[in-house]
Amino acid sequence: MNLLTKLEAIITPAVEENGIELYDLDFIKESGSHILRVFIDKEGGVDLNDCERVSHAVSDVLDEHDPIPSSYRLQVGSPGIERRLVKPEHFKRQIGQRVAIKLFAPHSPENDNEPESVTTGRKKFSGILTAYEDDKIVLTDIDGQVWTFDKKQVSACKLEQVKEPV
Repeated sequence: MNLLTKLEAIITPAVEENGIELYDLDFIKESGSHILRVFIDKEGGVDLNDCERVSHAVSDVLDEHDPIPSSYRLQVGSPGIERRLVKPEHFKRQIGQRVAIKLFAPHSPENDNEPESVTTGRKKFSGILTAYEDDKIVLTDIDGQVWTFDKKQVSACKLEQVKEPV
């Protein structure tokens, strides 16, 4: 079991006891320090009081189990407006929303009738998330082109806010 999976199993009950959802976890090394980032969410969003309550609960449970061998800082916060989509439930909740997708490798044309310039060499896509089923992400871009990606092709997917012209 990798560290993030172990942490999720330990932390989830403490988060849910506070009426909050554990949205995602990150354990990174930044500027020479380890940071455990706990992203939480609930209907209507989370506030500073939610973050503080969850931070205390998570800190207590981590102190009890001591799953991280090195020193680290704990940060608890919201996944934000342009949140990344990782789990199947994240994708399913955001169907109909605008997303930005980055692929590990350029997308290969699946249909030889598509113009080569449209499909060759692209690793970034933007549009409306129209479906998510069986680890397949379906996106419709601004031109109405429908793209289907296996989740394993995707290096990152996040909600995208439309910038209003000034």
